[in-house]
Amino acid sequence: MTTYKGINGFAVQSVATDPSPLDEGQVWYNNATYVFKLAGLSTSGTWASGGTLTTGRAYVGGAGIQTASLAFGGYTGTANTTATEEYNGTSWTAGGSLANAKRIVGSCGTQTAGLSMGGYDGTNAVAQVEEYDGTSWTAGGNLSTARYGIGGAGIQTAALAAGGNNGASLGTTEEYDGTSWTSGGTMSTARQAGAGVGIQTAALVAGGAGGPPTTETEEYNGTSWSGGGNLNTARVYLAGAGIQTLALAFGGEGPPARSSTESYNGTSWTNDTSMSTARYGLGGATAGTRSLTAAFGGEGPPISTATEEYNGPGSTVTKTITTS
Repeated sequence: MTTYKGINGFAVQSVATDPSPLDEGQVWYNNATYVFKLAGLSTSGTWASGGTLTTGRAYVGGAGIQTASLAFGGYTGTANTTATEEYNGTSWTAGGSLANAKRIVGSCGTQTAGLSMGGYDGTNAVAQVEEYDGTSWTAGGNLSTARYGIGGAGIQTAALAAGGNNGASLGTTEEYDGTSWTSGGTMSTARQAGAGVGIQTAALVAGGAGGPPTTETEEYNGTSWSGGGNLNTARVYLAGAGIQTLALAFGGEGPPARSSTESYNGTSWTNDTSMSTARYGLGGATAGTRSLTAAFGGEGPPISTATEEYNGPGSTVTKTITTS
């Protein structure tokens, strides 16, 4: 009788927890759940539950990658918060607090080099910029125009702040060199709370609102904005990740709260697997890729502590082996 060992040269492992990382074609027996399992490649994106935030919040800033995310600021339901949390792919722990409590900040960068741009302090739009070094926040150069609902992109030393609101929706763009801001190109459509992704010289902003929520996408080349492919679902207060030609947009408000996810190939958006929890004002691991990112916080309502992790097509997934 032919056996797996005879074909592959090694026996099937018997383990109490599924192994990690996985290789395509890997087979094992989970002796806690009494099933055989196989590692395969996904044909579409999948969302899976991650660790919960310590402080539930909406309109939260997000940065980093799926296994090293950063959540900061936001609104807890009663007040703005200064709280920062760091994610290791499993659980959230406390990081250094922002200098000032605020929500609807623009955000970009990584867990150890994050950037908070502008925001709303509960009364006014602010111009304040803060930089994170993995431990604490320090003041950066202020924006030229106070605003909240910024579409942020780039890294801490080469960032982009696009659109926003300071009493009216804005189309202006500012570029950061790690010290000070200078004017960039003006967006075709003034808007706030769109999803910004990419780098300073190759960014995009999808969705947002200048009036009703929009499907419009605009792409930036470091000098000027031009039209990209429209989202399938109009939304505001959504999150995004990836680069200009390989982007992901998820969540947001239509209204109502959205769970829908869309992927971008530089030309058009395609509907992907929806999140388990519909929410807007959520944070995203903005430095993540189109195939590997995370979503956290937000509001459905209620205000959420949930984290969901996205693994795109071609990522390794676990399948239970059955006789069917």
